[in-house]
Amino acid sequence: MLSFIFGNCNKNDDPPAASKTELITRSSWKFKSANAEGLGDVSGNVPVCFKDNTHVFVSGGSGSITEGTDICSPSYAGAFTWSFQSGESQLFISTVLFIGGSQTFNLVSLTDTELKISQLVSPPLSTPLTITFTFQH
Repeated sequence: MLSFIFGNCNKNDDPPAASKTELITRSSWKFKSANAEGLGDVSGNVPVCFKDNTHVFVSGGSGSITEGTDICSPSYAGAFTWSFQSGESQLFISTVLFIGGSQTFNLVSLTDTELKISQLVSPPLSTPLTITFTFQH
């Protein structure tokens, strides 16, 4: 009888890991930091009006950006579409999030609480830089 009770306990009954879609759509995201390859932290170069924006990804490929108390001009607020590409190694967003950037980001990492994406950004009057942007819940 004891072998029946203890034999049915399985330590590998962990729930399956959440998919990338589940992770990105779980909650809203806000800017945390920006790091440029070879330069380190460049968060101070990100406009204040962008840092308090809220980004929401909805399953099915829609999303929205809501301005915080600091309003950008032109505004970054509005609806967008998104999708994972290249075997979920890239994130496409139908709007450009950063001046000099594109709509496609490399997905560096995605966890329950943190989203890291990178892309080659060509800021005005500067050489192109690969910048990793970190967002958090």
